[in-house]
Amino acid sequence: MGNASETFLLVSRISKDNDFLMGTLYTIFGVLSVLGNGILLFVAYRKKSSLKPAEFFVVNLAISDLGMTITLFPLAIPSAFAHMWLFNQTVCIVYAFCGVLFGLCSLTNLTVLSCVCWLKVCCPNYASGNKFSYCHACLLVACIWCYAGAFAVGPLSGWGEYGAEPYGTACCINWHAPSQNPVAMSYIICLFFFCYIVPCTVIFLSYTFILLTVRGSRQAVQQHMSPQNKITNAHALIVKLSVAVCIGFLTAWSPYAIVSMWAAFGNPATVPPMAFALAAIFAKSSTLYNPIVYLVFKPNFRKSLCRDVAQCRRTLCGCLCQRSSTQKGMCRQSHHKEECNSTRLSNGLPENHRTCRHCPCPETATGTRGNCTDSPQQTARILKGSQHSEVAVSQLSNEMQSDFL
Repeated sequence: MGNASETFLLVSRISKDNDFLMGTLYTIFGVLSVLGNGILLFVAYRKKSSLKPAEFFVVNLAISDLGMTITLFPLAIPSAFAHMWLFNQTVCIVYAFCGVLFGLCSLTNLTVLSCVCWLKVCCPNYASGNKFSYCHACLLVACIWCYAGAFAVGPLSGWGEYGAEPYGTACCINWHAPSQNPVAMSYIICLFFFCYIVPCTVIFLSYTFILLTVRGSRQAVQQHMSPQNKITNAHALIVKLSVAVCIGFLTAWSPYAIVSMWAAFGNPATVPPMAFALAAIFAKSSTLYNPIVYLVFKPNFRKSLCRDVAQCRRTLCGCLCQRSSTQKGMCRQSHHKEECNSTRLSNGLPENHRTCRHCPCPETATGTRGNCTDSPQQTARILKGSQHSEVAVSQLSNEMQSDFL
């Protein structure tokens, strides 16, 4: 645990009620992110043999989102509820490093995914066949991590600086350093340009060209119904899903980028701490968009999820169903035994189905009736004119017995 003398930003600069709200939101986002991205990775693992190269970036995005959730949320949640940063400066630096690494990895991953979608739709001759293979996808994924790692390691090597967030219960890049250190200013400028402006521009241009290409070829596709129509529909689905994820991610991170640039290039004292707090928690909500979009709207992921859920349900219910069927089989085998055929009446007494309730004496094994001194006889009252007579049911004729019963 760190103490208050270790750094002046250990104590929260927002109210306790706002910290409690942030801790609650962090908890909700963390649980949903772990479940969503965990399920997405499980589905991808189950269908790993049929994954397309473009879907490698979906898996990589889920890994980076899950990494951010696991490394940041367990530290941010108790700190928000405690109204102060509970850990020491080393943990603060590790927290900031993980936040920058996984955040930039997600943004770079979406940028590369937009380029791959552009390649598939606008350059189908290159994207078809083996020209864009699994090796290319794996190489691009490795480049994504290297690109994000280079900017994440910068503050550790003296280019830039990590520190506490202005609201005090989390850590990230020290946005106050550029006003005091030219090296830190150069890092912020490069970070803003290469990790926000360039990716956003590439994403915007890629999907603009894609939409123009799809719009121009729509009439030709409608006139010629062929297998190319299915390919175009598949491309359109990939584009829609990628656009949805990118819009969600950029919408989540744009407020934080704006507030950060306000603090870095303006007067940091004029930035309200609550603005940083809301922007930060809004940015971390981006970990929810990827699994929601792909598990809900992507047909092959959705079908795989339904199949896996059904299989898990059968596995979990197998033992119960097997035990239930075993008990039913035992009851069928002992159908003629007294304990299976005996039920309870409403008064709690056993009712024996082997003995006719309307016969005073049970039949023996030889077919003759035995003595039954203890068994009460059931009687029927017959009205003949104005006189009543009571006789045993066993003495009635078969026709009268059937009418009476």
